[in-house]
Amino acid sequence: MQIPESKKSIAIIGAGISGLSAAAYAAQAGNEVHVYEKHPQPGGRARQFTTENGYAFDMGPSWYWMADIIDDFFRDFGCQASDFYDLVSLNPQFEMVFEDELLTVPESYQDLKDLFEQLETGAAKKLDAFMSAAKYKYEVGMQEFVNKPCYSWMEFASPKIAISALKLDLLSNFRSYVNKYFSHPKLKTLMEFPVIFLGASPKNIPALYSLMNYGGYALGTWYPMGGFYQVVLGMKKIAEKQGVIFHFNQNVEQIVAEHGVARGIVINGVLKEFDAIIASSDYHHTETLLNSELRNYDQKYWKSRTFAPSCLIYYLGFKERIPNLKHHTLFFENDLDEHIKSIYEEKKWPEKPLFYACCPSQTDPNVAPVGHENIFLLMPLATGLYDTESIREHYFQDMIKRLEKHTGVKDLLTKLNYKRSYCVDDFISDYNAYGGNAYGLANTLSQTAVWKPKIKNKHLSNLFYTGQLTVPGPGVPPSIISGKIVAKEINKLKQKKA
Repeated sequence: MQIPESKKSIAIIGAGISGLSAAAYAAQAGNEVHVYEKHPQPGGRARQFTTENGYAFDMGPSWYWMADIIDDFFRDFGCQASDFYDLVSLNPQFEMVFEDELLTVPESYQDLKDLFEQLETGAAKKLDAFMSAAKYKYEVGMQEFVNKPCYSWMEFASPKIAISALKLDLLSNFRSYVNKYFSHPKLKTLMEFPVIFLGASPKNIPALYSLMNYGGYALGTWYPMGGFYQVVLGMKKIAEKQGVIFHFNQNVEQIVAEHGVARGIVINGVLKEFDAIIASSDYHHTETLLNSELRNYDQKYWKSRTFAPSCLIYYLGFKERIPNLKHHTLFFENDLDEHIKSIYEEKKWPEKPLFYACCPSQTDPNVAPVGHENIFLLMPLATGLYDTESIREHYFQDMIKRLEKHTGVKDLLTKLNYKRSYCVDDFISDYNAYGGNAYGLANTLSQTAVWKPKIKNKHLSNLFYTGQLTVPGPGVPPSIISGKIVAKEINKLKQKKA
């Protein structure tokens, strides 16, 4: 079929969250869009798998925060998230297990204030002040700051951002910022928890990211019935309504370029030509599909970057219900800083790890057989670690013992009827993830905005990158935004040509 001159044919590599977002927005602008995905299903790290004995496991994202950003995606196409899945608010939002007590984070903000006041006199009023500042950062940051392609700092030279610069706290670190408000160690840990997966110690994360506390604790923790994969399926349906064509089990082997332009992609030895290419695949891997002189960054660059964690995951099915377990439970009996140090400084397996347990069957009866339990365990790790089954099993046994202690259930392993592990080597083999990273680049100050890897190839005018290794950063809402940013840049190319 002959494509009109004003209409571009676009190849998107990867059907993860950012790829789905880019595809939908690019097609909405009138382009012919084809998505090539190496797996048999969309979602990338947000895939889901089912077992023969009736469990459905989300493989990655499980925290539904910043619901308004996800809603914005569906609204941009005349829909609502509720058109695709039922969203329920979790109460409690989550529970934190400390060595000497439990901290249960309630759904109600007033109840949250009461909890803070119980632990520290005057903390309720300080929480109001903290959240007021965090709300401002959220509104400015998520509307003004993160929606830029970040080619240069001049993009941020708007009066609103200039006026907001000091209030955004870009130059102060998150730990010092939290310490200004709270003294109780458990309250500090509670406030620092949301930034752990941004990829660095709270002392190296800009205080700007207190916006995550607002996006979580104030706006609530949600769950899409059927699992997080329902978000993926909803985004795919939106893309298909715009005319996007999906090609699964299609591994891109090479990006062919000449005369400063990417001509197309090679799959199974066959060249497929396109007017533009968007890579939502791992940035480093994408560049290995190019001749070395056409890459934005060399190996030395990637080795110098600070990556967000990898992780050890266990997908577990139990043949009976497990009491005393919330939908989200954080096991913080050990020292937070020691675990963080093992990830970012020592680059080794932790000696006394923290971990997270997600039990969606507490909320959703459809993710496990009747009377059974679906549990997902996750332990953050350094990237690039030596990964073996024996090492995985060592940490599995540790997590199970702590799970038994918390729930009061003995011999949990005798009730287990499904078990699958996932770790560094799996992230590499499934996603070509650099160092087996699970969350992309750390959102440190030196890796913020224009200091992140560029969304546009410096040598090829029609090759763009999207996802967690470029702007605005890791996480589902930022990945959705990343896809939208790149689609806008593609549209600018079309306008120039016209």
